[in-house]
Amino acid sequence: MLDDITISRNATLQPITEIAKKLGVDENDLELYGKYKAKVNAKTNPKSKLILVTAINPTAAGEGKTTVSIGLADAMNKLGVNTCLALREPSLGPVFGIKGGATGGGYSQVLPMDDINLHFTGDLHAITAANNLLSALIDNHIYHGNALKLNPEKIYFRRCIDMNDRALRYCKVAGKNQGIERDEGFVITAASEVMATLCLANDYADLKTRLGNIIVGENENGDFVYARELNAEGSMATLLKDAVKPNLVQTIYGTPAFIHGGPFANIAHGCNSVMATKTAMTYSDYAVTEAGFGADLGAEKFLDLKCRTAGIEPNAVVIVATARALKLHGGVEKANLNSENIDAIEKGLANLYKHIENVKNVFNKPVVIAINRFPTDTQKELDYILNAVKAKGADGAISEAYSKGADGAIELAKKVIDATNVESKLQFPYELTDSIEDKVNAVVTKIYGGAGVEFSDLAKEKIKKAEALGFKNYPVIIAKTQYSLSDDATLIARPTGFTVSVRDIEIRGGAGFIVAVAGKIMLMPGLPSRPAAENIDVDAEGNISGLF
Repeated sequence: MLDDITISRNATLQPITEIAKKLGVDENDLELYGKYKAKVNAKTNPKSKLILVTAINPTAAGEGKTTVSIGLADAMNKLGVNTCLALREPSLGPVFGIKGGATGGGYSQVLPMDDINLHFTGDLHAITAANNLLSALIDNHIYHGNALKLNPEKIYFRRCIDMNDRALRYCKVAGKNQGIERDEGFVITAASEVMATLCLANDYADLKTRLGNIIVGENENGDFVYARELNAEGSMATLLKDAVKPNLVQTIYGTPAFIHGGPFANIAHGCNSVMATKTAMTYSDYAVTEAGFGADLGAEKFLDLKCRTAGIEPNAVVIVATARALKLHGGVEKANLNSENIDAIEKGLANLYKHIENVKNVFNKPVVIAINRFPTDTQKELDYILNAVKAKGADGAISEAYSKGADGAIELAKKVIDATNVESKLQFPYELTDSIEDKVNAVVTKIYGGAGVEFSDLAKEKIKKAEALGFKNYPVIIAKTQYSLSDDATLIARPTGFTVSVRDIEIRGGAGFIVAVAGKIMLMPGLPSRPAAENIDVDAEGNISGLF
């Protein structure tokens, strides 16, 4: 089979104006970025059914949620059902790191693949610039007299860069001759508050208000200082005036796809923008979206945070599982994941069962299992998984969208359409009026299956301050490893009796949520020993190789 970039290059793309016309988007609402990409200016009126695609706790390379999402949408359109995609934008960190891009794979891709995986329409660069403008204004304010009496030791806002660069996790800014020297650190752009803020804003005016609500730090009296007090929101919003608009592209089969925003699910909230999702729901009868990593991360945050913020809810949830991930949870070493092992799959199924239970029993949503087929999977393994999930009361289908495109996801599409016809009302593991500690504990005990939470003294102090200053009713997200239901990556399958350690609390005043930082998770990832960047190249004619 051809590699992803060759398949994408051989595909015949339709002019993006034709894709927009297919959706019913007025040409006057398009801002063209060449022939095959456009930003959309449109008022939203969400009316379609919404399908959320999530997964079990993944292997390091991921289990193909984006590939399944794209194949599912293509298959639904092939069945004559008007369907649109709403996906996240890739970050350069994974593209040049270990996971690769985020445009699907094989014959289930969004195009133009190389453009989307690299600079696309410049959204992440604009977010990085707006973020770092605020950082520059903070330090400039301190340097020129500090009328707001910002405490240099209590600056919470961090610079960002869209790259995995572990050397920037800790650094110092401003020298002794240039201002007050203080400790600083970068986060990856996907973990920045500006990214989260843009993705949760309902419109441009809401974005500007949220930017002003970003907490930059504390003053000498211990009071919070906001970006609006530095008069920063106007200039930040100006840098984001184009980035705030959803991007329209297409799949290999011509399915419209809105790709916008890209927060990571392990250190942020893992969903594409509210505006892109609502736009997709406005112009189609069905909208397919995804949430990053396993259902304990992306899906939990989608349902607990994004759905509350946007006033939407999915009609059905698809959980992607693979034989290799189940074998990993069954104790098989990475080097042996391609060998048949029913016993390991049986053990690893405990992880999938927990996610099924969470979707059905905690969130009260219909669930369909998509078994994403890899070339090394045996039919015996796939049949075993399919029969096992059926015995647990979950319908399922094998997806071969990677190798067969839309034709490889027809059975899955039929089952998902049936699931969306089941009446359901979204329920939550906690109420917004609960205390911050109780919310975190509810996610840990109900979603992860843990025994409870241990908060550091710093986290307790910050929770007390947050609740005293009016942030008690914010939803919470937990930043933790994606490889385990716990905060310890080594606890595979379905661990029990564990305690999650929350070492810090961050208030995201602009985005509108509380972050509980758990375990050893870092907000700035590092590159692996052999990063993908070493294999990416461009020839004299401008043809890129090595992207995946």
